[in-house]
Amino acid sequence: MKSLRVFLVDDHAVLREGLAVLINNQPDMQVVGQAGDGQAALRQVGQAEAHVVVMDISMPRMNGLETTERLRQAFPHARVLILSRHCDVGNLRMILQAGAAGYVSKQSHSNDLLAAIRAVAAGGTYIDQELAGRLVNNYLGRQLPKDNLSHHDITDREEGVLKQIAWGFSNKEIADQLGISVKTVEYHKARAMEKLTLKSRAEIVNYALHRGWLKED
Repeated sequence: MKSLRVFLVDDHAVLREGLAVLINNQPDMQVVGQAGDGQAALRQVGQAEAHVVVMDISMPRMNGLETTERLRQAFPHARVLILSRHCDVGNLRMILQAGAAGYVSKQSHSNDLLAAIRAVAAGGTYIDQELAGRLVNNYLGRQLPKDNLSHHDITDREEGVLKQIAWGFSNKEIADQLGISVKTVEYHKARAMEKLTLKSRAEIVNYALHRGWLKED
């Protein structure tokens, strides 16, 4: 039985149909709905009970970033994977801040897309390999305090919370997994970010890439 339910959002019908064929040919996943814009996606994703929403950024009526934010608020258990033609480090920062669990370039191999869908469905974060490399180079090129790189000041709990954030889990999901309150998660997150001079979720992901936290076991 195909257990992984995927919803496609893109304003190009031909592309959606091609993706649907690719995904439906997988033994573990199926396309449970399609939409040509963000507004239609917001109406349909909940009813489709989708696990992963594969979404373009540039769309009419409502772009992918706004749609991602609203989807995550309305359906927090649905993971969003951005599939777009162009993305740089700045755009990736906005994608992550909107609540997406990953990004794949439309120029990527189909196997990369399938791997990304499975990764975000399992609760992880997936970043296109080429862009991830640029992220690491960008991070390593920053003039960071020595303590930031050694990270010896953060506690095991603070490190655990940062790892979960980097993998794309929400504060509520982290609290449930660790058996602590959301406020405690927010406290550990704030303390770790202060110690490591991290300013955003995107910088947490950069840091996680540098530490090797996002590698699959």
